[in-house]
Amino acid sequence: MDLAALSRQAVETVARWEAGWPEVAPDVSVAAEPERVAAVLEELGRRLQNNYPYFHPSYAGQMLTPPHPAAAAAYLMAMLINPNNHAEDGGPATAILERESVAAVAAMFHLPAESLGHLTSSGTIANLEALFVARELRPGAAVAYGEEAHYTHARMCHLLGIRGVAVPADSCGRMDLDALERLLRTDPSIGTVVLTAGTTALGAVDPIDAALPLRDRYGVRLHVDAAYGGFHAIPAWSGSSDVPAAPLRAIAECDSVVVDPHKHGLQPYGCGCVLFRDPSVRRFYAHDSPYTYFTAADLHLGEISLECSRAGAAAAALWTTFQLFPLTADGLGAVLAACRRAARRFAGLVAGSPHLRLYQEPELDIVAYFPWTAGSSAGDVDRASQRLFDEAMSADDPVYLSVARVTPEAFTLRNPDIPAGASIRVLRSVFMKPEHEAHAPLIHERLTLLLD
Repeated sequence: MDLAALSRQAVETVARWEAGWPEVAPDVSVAAEPERVAAVLEELGRRLQNNYPYFHPSYAGQMLTPPHPAAAAAYLMAMLINPNNHAEDGGPATAILERESVAAVAAMFHLPAESLGHLTSSGTIANLEALFVARELRPGAAVAYGEEAHYTHARMCHLLGIRGVAVPADSCGRMDLDALERLLRTDPSIGTVVLTAGTTALGAVDPIDAALPLRDRYGVRLHVDAAYGGFHAIPAWSGSSDVPAAPLRAIAECDSVVVDPHKHGLQPYGCGCVLFRDPSVRRFYAHDSPYTYFTAADLHLGEISLECSRAGAAAAALWTTFQLFPLTADGLGAVLAACRRAARRFAGLVAGSPHLRLYQEPELDIVAYFPWTAGSSAGDVDRASQRLFDEAMSADDPVYLSVARVTPEAFTLRNPDIPAGASIRVLRSVFMKPEHEAHAPLIHERLTLLLD
């Protein structure tokens, strides 16, 4: 799609709305010479070239991808008006768009229609809100999370004054439920367990379905950090792709869930989302403002959120995207299925390579692997991974990868034939663009040439 044309349409649409109001004299306090503006923007464009090409299928490094052009245009359109979704009078139109979009996300997870939710500026803030509610529901209780879960949970526990407990991972990077049960049996202070649907290092999906009986047995709450993998609930429910369906479907039975539309949802930063199964938790957000909440009788979005000012443009972009790519198998699900096929294709090529070795089979669309030859030690793997990363990133025709550091125990668990080392780096490729499906063999070919 032509982003320039869409952007022009967005600007013209807002201009027509503005033209319906009486003309006012220009405010000289914010006036700027057109030539100076053009020069500054030209300089900004030059500086922005100091970026990696996140839009290109050769970029398979971090969890970075550009928004869909329609989402960018919608964000621009709303941004020109600059609504604030904290209160109805700050963004009456975009508040409605946010409620509709959040309801669509709740339906994607098969949560009850009355679930409480809202957008946030990031998955980090969304997880903070989920742990805040966990603390308010279980004062003094500890929170357990997987040792390969995102580092935000330990940080947010510290911020909230909650004791956090890391649960060991199994041989696939998922939370070890046997270890979790031992913890729950011996530590009755655990009030909430954080499960991950798509770890940020490996894309591993915790066995959420198998954790449900533990919740019933020990009376804990279950929160799911699905910031990365949450949208894979679409193929999990539709059967349109070979993702871990049972764990992803089990999110419907959990107490809260977080998802990041600015990852697989084709959105610009920042757009996170938090959902609570029990709408009564809104009581923990209760607060008052002497000048804010007077436009509508219903709860404003700011009255069910820890954040105050939030960009209404994020809601406009998400709503627009959902109209074009509904949360169905043939909508956004088709994009996710292509990403999953790309990861499987690349993993198959790595598995058949004499110079590369899979760290583990991918569950979603993140592939971890490393350079390897017979007789290599873990130290050799560590050095070879960093060397290939450096060479791939700086090549004339670069391939953009990322590096993941794994523990000696985790590495040996997956590679018992390789002598252990103190610290091991492996390579990691994130195939979260549908274009990766066709490009994955080219990435493998170029890495092979570098190794040769």
